[in-house]
Amino acid sequence: MTLKIQFSSFDLECGTDEAGRGCLAGPVTAAAVILPQSFNNKKLNDSKQLSEKNRNLLKPIIETEALSFAVHHIFESEIDTINILNASIKAMHHSIDKLKITPNYIIVDGNKFKPYRDIQHKTIIKGDSKYLSIAAASILAKTYRDEYMKKIHEEFPMYNWKQNKGYPTKEHRAAIKEFGITKYHRKSFRLLPEQYRLDL
Repeated sequence: MTLKIQFSSFDLECGTDEAGRGCLAGPVTAAAVILPQSFNNKKLNDSKQLSEKNRNLLKPIIETEALSFAVHHIFESEIDTINILNASIKAMHHSIDKLKITPNYIIVDGNKFKPYRDIQHKTIIKGDSKYLSIAAASILAKTYRDEYMKKIHEEFPMYNWKQNKGYPTKEHRAAIKEFGITKYHRKSFRLLPEQYRLDL
């Protein structure tokens, strides 16, 4: 399916998306991207549909060709305080705050968002597989978050975050069971299945 350049008739439409919402460790990361209406790249798609190699190839293309882009992390302690949905939306808002150009319309991946200033927005389910700016935001959010997880992997290699990126894989849960939790784990998440008790 060919992705569309934009949803609205506004000239500065921003797409936003997040990565890491379902993870047990690390931040939730959002990106916001404003693409020129002339933007065209056949490889650009929802980051989940692309290999890590292709995401990393597309990242500098998006950063070079976007009219503006920005990325923002919300970390574990804040996720635990305000919950993951609010943290995801807050990360999107902060990424839009950081844009060098103020958008005049916002399209959001998913079905949950809170109004940003007085700018109109539209939530779009599976928007990252329908609109180029959301797909671009999904790639930046994912690649920046992956880089961060690889960095903190060096501190706690036993959880293999460079591979699982903090997602609840069997390996990650086995490491939590064996070694306990770190400062990077989200205490408000169910870190182990019910049959295991974790002393927090």
